[in-house]
Amino acid sequence: MMKVFISADMEGVAGVVHQEHTARDGREHDRARELMTKEVNAAVEGALEAGASEILVNDSHGTMRNIIPELLHSEAEYIIGSPKMLAMMEGIDESFDAVILLGHHARMGQPGILNHSYSGRVVRNIRINGTDYGEIGMNALIAGNFHVPTVLVTGCQHAANEASELIPSIETAIVKETVNRVTARNLTPEKSQARIKQKVISALEKRSEIKPFNIEGPYNVELSYLHSGFADTAEVLPIVERINGDTHRFQSDDYITAFRYIRSLISLASSN
Repeated sequence: MMKVFISADMEGVAGVVHQEHTARDGREHDRARELMTKEVNAAVEGALEAGASEILVNDSHGTMRNIIPELLHSEAEYIIGSPKMLAMMEGIDESFDAVILLGHHARMGQPGILNHSYSGRVVRNIRINGTDYGEIGMNALIAGNFHVPTVLVTGCQHAANEASELIPSIETAIVKETVNRVTARNLTPEKSQARIKQKVISALEKRSEIKPFNIEGPYNVELSYLHSGFADTAEVLPIVERINGDTHRFQSDDYITAFRYIRSLISLASSN
């Protein structure tokens, strides 16, 4: 029995390079949804071939209503919709054997196609215990909190590098090479899906060699916004201390609690 959890984002999917792909009202959004769903299916096929008995897919992009149900592999179950308490990792628990971060991207301020950290309109940086994290690291930390290893990240070369710096033994599937933030050299859908399937198989076969990603608490968090107005709005949350014009700081003994505070602060700032 092997249970596999897939967190499916969109920016790291081959062929996706622009907001017209990723935004709900974008002219190319439905095409990007199909590409995303087909990469998910490739991951599901690889997981089944590696021996998975249960596969849960969490739609993790934007509105979290992107996967096309009619096209999704019949052997996967999926979580769709938002809000979710654990956001991109909703549904994860200790019963899973491995996590796959599909279609992920580099964090804000780094090279990489469509790079951002949760909200490209609001967040400049997220620092925990002196280290900067984006969605890859923070999602892997949620999995690690439940003692589940993150075994594979798919996306561009910079997303792969970010994952490997955090988890040296992780597998990566590079399906496109970033040229600049909105331009990439992509594998065709057929080749990207084949690469993902094969990398899922190899990642799950070596899952016992990949330790769950964790950092020791307490968790000292600094959340920096793109401008001081966002900090003004989010300062209503009483846990935070403002350390400069655009940065809040807080501490938590529990990582999941810290993550929920981060998400709450971003939501508050976004209301500005």
